[in-house]
Amino acid sequence: MTLFEWIIPIRLVDLLEIGIVTYILYKLYALMRGTIAVQISLGLLALLLVQGAVTWLDMTMLRALFGMVSDVFVLAVIILFQPEIRRLLLLLGRNPLVRRFVTSSAQEEMISEVLAAVGEMSKNRIGALLVFERSTGLRSYIETGALLNARVSRDLLITIFYGQNPLHDGAVIIRNQRIEAARCILPVSTSMKLSPGLGLRHRAAVGLTEQTDAFVIVVSEETGSISVAKNGDLISNLTVSELQTYLTEALTLQSSEEDKPALRDA
Repeated sequence: MTLFEWIIPIRLVDLLEIGIVTYILYKLYALMRGTIAVQISLGLLALLLVQGAVTWLDMTMLRALFGMVSDVFVLAVIILFQPEIRRLLLLLGRNPLVRRFVTSSAQEEMISEVLAAVGEMSKNRIGALLVFERSTGLRSYIETGALLNARVSRDLLITIFYGQNPLHDGAVIIRNQRIEAARCILPVSTSMKLSPGLGLRHRAAVGLTEQTDAFVIVVSEETGSISVAKNGDLISNLTVSELQTYLTEALTLQSSEEDKPALRDA
């Protein structure tokens, strides 16, 4: 055993712990830099130094006073540093590794609701047009419809596209696992590659994907067939199982690209 190991035994886990603590302290400093939280931190540090000196000098009355203060110390820190704590939690939530574990279940639930709605609408030949925003912003199209900002659910989607509902014409746009708007107007494709027998829903689906990277699901009112549009192409006559594969792939690619600069409409 070397002299250094005998004086200060260091394990690999100790080095890892030092690295983690250093990183956390650096992030906290980066969040607080330029704010009043820096001055508050210095004040709290001064109080801790005074408390240490009081304990070391065995000042009974002051030690009892600091003991009373320490009982509410944690609560005081939470109140004083509330904005910084929120920013730290937001930063952690934006981390791709954390988001992969936290949001995957919510995304799977949304996909399940969409598939159930599409399957029911296909069976009953209820025409539908579902748009999923990816990296290209769709705000200009959202503003053409009726704003909803509702949770994605099977019953709500079926209700929206039910023939007697005033919202059934146009598209539903889904952003961040929420129904942003219904009855949205989409650009219609004029591509000569499309079959002349295609209706307005299918042409609108292709038209949007010619101009954006959105993923669109179409249910035919005449036949009940399920189609998807992406990158200006239309894939028709899908089963619900095949639709699940396409939709999951599209949303997974979206999640992996969320940290890249997104194109947002002005």
